[in-house]
Amino acid sequence: MKNRRIKRIESDILRYISDIIINETNDELLKSVTITGVDLTNDLSYCKVYFTSLLDLDEANQEKEVNEAAKFLRGKLSEKIEIRHTPELKFIYDKSIEYGSKIDNILSNIK
Repeated sequence: MKNRRIKRIESDILRYISDIIINETNDELLKSVTITGVDLTNDLSYCKVYFTSLLDLDEANQEKEVNEAAKFLRGKLSEKIEIRHTPELKFIYDKSIEYGSKIDNILSNIK
């Protein structure tokens, strides 16, 4: 179970990355991204950032494009967050919204 400090840092990372994407990027692909969750390791060295997108592009390509911007986002994050070492960011496409929609459709068809 994660301690309170890691959960606080995760919420800060989620808020800061969302803010950076909205206010400090010019890339339309990045602007269409919504951060859905953050998972930080206990040693604070790696961070998985889960996202979805409004664009109808291939998930693998979106993941690749967003991961190419990870260094830029990490640099901007290091300016905002108050920890000694900024974690390495790995972006992962979150399929849970699509999965929930699929389950919802199945349930509505049953009725």
